[in-house]
Parts: sequence; structure tokens; C-alpha cells
Amino acid sequence: MSNYLTPEQLAARNKRSLWIALGLVAFIVLIFLTTFTRMQANLAARTAQEHAVVAASERHAAPATEASN
Repeated sequence: MSNYLTPEQLAARNKRSLWIALGLVAFIVLIFLTTFTRMQANLAARTAQEHAVVAASERHAAPATEASN
């Protein structure tokens, strides 16, 4: 005894499958964009921090070189 689906049931199953696939793709895109945005923000913060450290070290190093002259 086998169960065959009617054309209406097949169409409904295909439609459900399509919406599930679209939902998964949307979720993956959302995760990717969130990760990418956070990585960009962290990279900008890190670059700014590195520039601040370099500037601070240059400020502290400048008076020492003038004092030795």
C-alpha cells in the first residue's frame, strides 16, 4: 500500500520547501552581514587604538630626544 500525493499536495509541499529554503538563505545572509559589520567596527576601533598608542609614544619620545641634545 503506497501513498501517492495529489497534485495539490505536491504543489503545497513544493511551496513550503521553497519558503523554508528562502528563510534559511535570509538567515544566512543576516548572520553574514552582522558578522561583517561587527568585524568592520572592531577593525576601525583597533586601528584608532593603534594610532593613539603611536601618537602617545611619539609625544613621550620627543621630549627625551630634545633633552639629550
